[in-house]
Amino acid sequence: MARAFIGLGSNLGDREAWLRRAVAAVGELPRTEVVGVSPLRDTAPVGVIDQPRFLNGAVEVETSLAPRELLAALLDIERRLGRDRAGGPRGGPRTVDLDLLLYGEAVIAEPGLEVPHPRLAERRFVLEPLADLDHELEIPAKGRVQALLAELR
Repeated sequence: MARAFIGLGSNLGDREAWLRRAVAAVGELPRTEVVGVSPLRDTAPVGVIDQPRFLNGAVEVETSLAPRELLAALLDIERRLGRDRAGGPRGGPRTVDLDLLLYGEAVIAEPGLEVPHPRLAERRFVLEPLADLDHELEIPAKGRVQALLAELR
């Protein structure tokens, strides 16, 4: 079993309801158990700023799905919850966004799969929920989540 962390985000409709549905769907994945869910945070958009505010958080899971299998399952959950990655601008409004942030100690750089998530260390809305789940968390090839947060302050 691998310990993995998934980033959550939503900025359309009932954001909290979308995220609750996403967490429930993650919990229904085969060979995967949700072991923690961070508090949710209301955050300003990054990148495309002319859009509604986000609700962000993170989920900790134990899974025996391989990283690419887990990512494919997360993309399927997004699709089932109304996300159309092909429609609209990259970084634009979405019902739900599920990002594979960490997968054990793995460092993966393949087409379509990069772990740790490439912008994780730059984003407070990602680091704070991770710190909520494990304040001692070590991000492979990046450092401790608390140190990364301190660099952003």
